[in-house]
Amino acid sequence: MKYLLRAAVLTVAFILNLTSMQAQTSAYPAGETEQIAVIHTPYGDMTVKLYNQTPQHRDNFIKLAKAQIFDGTLFHRVIKNFMIQGGDPQSKNAQPGQMLGSGDLGYTVPAEFVPGLIHKKGALSAARLGDNVNPAKESSASQFYLVQGRVYTPQEINMLRQRGVKISPENEQIYTTVGGTPFLDGEYTVFGEVIDGLDIIDRIAQQATDPNDRPLEDIPMTVTLK
Repeated sequence: MKYLLRAAVLTVAFILNLTSMQAQTSAYPAGETEQIAVIHTPYGDMTVKLYNQTPQHRDNFIKLAKAQIFDGTLFHRVIKNFMIQGGDPQSKNAQPGQMLGSGDLGYTVPAEFVPGLIHKKGALSAARLGDNVNPAKESSASQFYLVQGRVYTPQEINMLRQRGVKISPENEQIYTTVGGTPFLDGEYTVFGEVIDGLDIIDRIAQQATDPNDRPLEDIPMTVTLK
């Protein structure tokens, strides 16, 4: 099965198709400083903090980073003004033009939707299979995306609300200034954010892609913990 992200504007639903699996969790003291990770790319580094409010996703990401699962994987799906997606284990040493996005690790991470953790620009979120086969909205173990999105006007926010997207006044302020992808809130788990290197998302999102949204020039990553 092919797992990919289908993008549209305002009126079209966004579907991230990725792996289904189950994750292990561990306790993490409330209020403790967030874990910091660095995603290294040929275009520069992105420093991310992992939210303590989403402990299962946080612990899973830490586990994979320690095991170097992300190292050598590609940002295999890039859509300007939307997101950059990576973490497919099958993207390691992938041949040019090879279809990517269907790799998995054999388990999923239960959804962790937390009010206030939204798809603003720089959000680190977990990809997943679509609702038709994944009604619990469980996350892929390894595939994730970083939001580029765009800035919305108040009129566009109202249009989204009319289509059933729940956007608080506080979040409207973010989406009309910082930008993001508000229609994904409550659909995919947000478990971190870029705190340094937002411009790297923009640089990667500018790269030329093939018809499957794979960059023509490979963009590999390594992930380290601080």
